[in-house]
Amino acid sequence: MTYVIAQPCVDLKDRACVDECPVDCIYEGKRMLYIQPDECVDCGACEPVCPVEAIFYEDDTPEEWKDYYAANVDFFDDLGSPGGAAKMGEIDKDHPMIAALPPQNQEG
Repeated sequence: MTYVIAQPCVDLKDRACVDECPVDCIYEGKRMLYIQPDECVDCGACEPVCPVEAIFYEDDTPEEWKDYYAANVDFFDDLGSPGGAAKMGEIDKDHPMIAALPPQNQEG
């Protein structure tokens, strides 16, 4: 099991979760953040600090965002398990589902 980052993160990327993650498993794509499922230790530290409530435990992801589990997993198909997001910086890609989304209007 793992945590999943869903639609509220798209085009926001607040990064409070990145600062909170003890194992550095939250990677930055072009439009959103992704959790590397093999590196995640299921501690849950990221979930309460997300200001837009975009992070869910895999089994608790709302039905409307269930596809984001696959987006988080598949994002790493060609990257594997890099062993730490900090050394990677922003990765110049997104999952195709995320890349195809229209720009997200962020309330602020």
